[in-house]
Amino acid sequence: MNPDLRPMKFFIDTHDTRRGTFPAGISADAFAGFHAVYEEACRAEGVVSLRIHVGFAEGRAFCFTMTPDAEAVRRVHERVGLPFDEITEVVTSTPGDLFFARAA
Repeated sequence: MNPDLRPMKFFIDTHDTRRGTFPAGISADAFAGFHAVYEEACRAEGVVSLRIHVGFAEGRAFCFTMTPDAEAVRRVHERVGLPFDEITEVVTSTPGDLFFARAA
């Protein structure tokens, strides 16, 4: 199978200052600079960064990505030198998702 045609899946990876997986005290400006490097690494690994939720005060981040496998998410983090707590494959669950699932 052509690797570009593999089915895409959703993943959330987590980061927490208390576990050493999120930079303590990072500013929004510094994070914006990091985010540009992260996006470049995602493109290089075939990962689509959909959204990152950051709690600066709590020192936590949750990255929501789309890619064929968790290994690609791991490689992105290796490229940027950012450890993670865990990577979890997820499915979306919105009112629309539930409505269309019942109708099928």
